[in-house]
Amino acid sequence: MFWAKEIECMSRKGLEELQLIRLQNTVSRVYETVPFYRRRFDSMGLKPEHIKSLKDLKEIPFTVKDDLRTNYPYGLLAVPIEKIVRLHASSGTTGKPTVVGYTKGDLKIWSELVARMVVETGVRKEDIAQISFGYGLFTGAFGLHYGLERLGATVVPISTGNTERQIMLMKDFGSTVLVSTPSYAMYMAEVAEQLGIDPSKLNLRIGLFGSEGSTEEMLAQLEKKWGILATENYGLSEVMGPGISGDCHMRCGMHIAEDHFIPEIIDPKTGETLPPGVEGELVLTTITKEGLPILRYRTRDITSLNYEPCPCGRTLVRMSKVQGRTDDMLIIKGVNVFPSQIESVLMGIKEVGPHYEIIIKRENYLDVLEINIEVSDAALLERFSDLENLKNKIRCELKTVLQIDAKVNLVEPQTLKRFEGKAKRVIDMRAKK
Repeated sequence: MFWAKEIECMSRKGLEELQLIRLQNTVSRVYETVPFYRRRFDSMGLKPEHIKSLKDLKEIPFTVKDDLRTNYPYGLLAVPIEKIVRLHASSGTTGKPTVVGYTKGDLKIWSELVARMVVETGVRKEDIAQISFGYGLFTGAFGLHYGLERLGATVVPISTGNTERQIMLMKDFGSTVLVSTPSYAMYMAEVAEQLGIDPSKLNLRIGLFGSEGSTEEMLAQLEKKWGILATENYGLSEVMGPGISGDCHMRCGMHIAEDHFIPEIIDPKTGETLPPGVEGELVLTTITKEGLPILRYRTRDITSLNYEPCPCGRTLVRMSKVQGRTDDMLIIKGVNVFPSQIESVLMGIKEVGPHYEIIIKRENYLDVLEINIEVSDAALLERFSDLENLKNKIRCELKTVLQIDAKVNLVEPQTLKRFEGKAKRVIDMRAKK
């Protein structure tokens, strides 16, 4: 069993002593082996021996995604390429991808951390786990695959797509754990119902959802549809992949593996460190990675940290659900809007389904927010008064949350695009000519 009680229930003092030793070793190593960090340290007169306590972490400059792109592909490696046994990369939709390398030791730690994370949720070696993430340079599928195998669970590496076959194999194999994005899990449930299969009657009992943000309302709908415990996990390729943090069975915050990563929350505008409980941008420092250690990486994800012990008994810090990304935030009519706010409102309205599309336009030099939403029952579209009442209800609830007005279009079921990977629900047309 991957229940590392001596670590996961360690005292704060003991954990911080371990973190400091590992941080100092990491800082010394990157200074000696990564020219990028050596130049940066030297330019500010900072030496590894200046890091005498965890409070000194704030003296180290941030690393950002562009630093990985600038040093593409191998510039940030801390070991020779012949010691790298695996390469992963981001999608690279805007320019070069961010490339990360793993040594044999890194892969061992990664699989153990994912095994530890899934055990927190209640997954056991007797489970049959269906991985419906896309395989490839994306870290999600391989991270969960090796972690679940390390635990001893049976893995079904089906990848994404061919959703009817996904349902057939889920039924025939008796899959008990589903690994996917929340949006794809919702689509799979929809397809199952079209095939005359009640998703809640299958053997699934736990959902391990990640790769995209989700709201509590979305997870609640997934639990209802599938009859499962819907859990969330967090990771990003630049730091490791999945396994950085994840829900335990209590689902009151995702436990961060603090024996391998030091988290901070900063003000995204000033870079100043914020106190526990205050929402801001998550910054992560790796303290055990060999291939590509990374110092104070700005994730752009908005969350907060809770250092109180969890009811499950673990003392590792918990991060709250990611509220959005600083680079995903929409500024509409001068107001900051996160897509997750819109999803939270829509998921609480029973007459509409979980599929929607956000469009931002500019008309007469003014921003216009338009949202296309599928109704759950096509009959609603035939009753004008009911349709108008529903539109007004949605507009009012959105305005209460967003503080701006939105145009609401209700469309027939099955008309908006479905996603097998990360959902792309926002179309910003303001920059288009």
